[in-house]
Amino acid sequence: MDKLVFITGASSGIGQALAWRYYQAGWRLALVARRADEIQRWADGQRLDRGRYAIYGADVADIDSIVAAGLACIAGQGLPDVVVANAGISAGVDTAIRADLDVLARTFAVNNVGLAATFQPFVAPMVRRGSGRLVGIASVAAIRGLPGHGAYCASKAAVVAYCESLRGELRSSGVRVVTICPGYVDTPLTRSNRYAMPFLMTATDFAARASAVIDRGASYCVIPWQMGIVAKLLRLLPNPLFDKLLAGRARKQRHNEQ
Repeated sequence: MDKLVFITGASSGIGQALAWRYYQAGWRLALVARRADEIQRWADGQRLDRGRYAIYGADVADIDSIVAAGLACIAGQGLPDVVVANAGISAGVDTAIRADLDVLARTFAVNNVGLAATFQPFVAPMVRRGSGRLVGIASVAAIRGLPGHGAYCASKAAVVAYCESLRGELRSSGVRVVTICPGYVDTPLTRSNRYAMPFLMTATDFAARASAVIDRGASYCVIPWQMGIVAKLLRLLPNPLFDKLLAGRARKQRHNEQ
């Protein structure tokens, strides 16, 4: 039987690009998003073979919802070979504003709890099988905190730490945990950014590179590699120099700003 990949956040951006990449490579698809109708429109537009994909409407911030989607996938399509926890949100926050604490909570619910809940239905059966890939999509924003970007940076740093912990837990099981940190990718999530985005990639280019990383089971990778170098240099900067470098940088737009 053709291999199966389970992808959250598949209605647009990176998730959709990964879905197309895997489909072209002959894989079967389990596609998950809150906007299931958006996935269906895309699948119809691409003329996907209906026998090679299934769509699951789920909200990763709702634990029972995303766990149910995972269980439905196993029951209907079988146990995936790769699970990509890609769904994520990003909005600027200002801690001085009470309403932004709700944005912070929602960001953690989607980007962190949702990631763990995405993996949960698959961990035990993958361990029993002795193989599988659990892929967490983090970000180079995990490396250092950026002004106005506290919710996203903190959540993606947590993705890196969580996946590292899970990798240690599954070390001898045959199940690989892969952490991918994208740099700037041209998606609906980034197009409203008000600051420069060096080494900006198309989602198609990112998907090609990411699928290769997943295939070889690398534990951690920054894509593109140039952003990996930038991230390491930023991490090495003393705090006073880092703060001076970012002085005057435009903040991430808050959730209700245009």
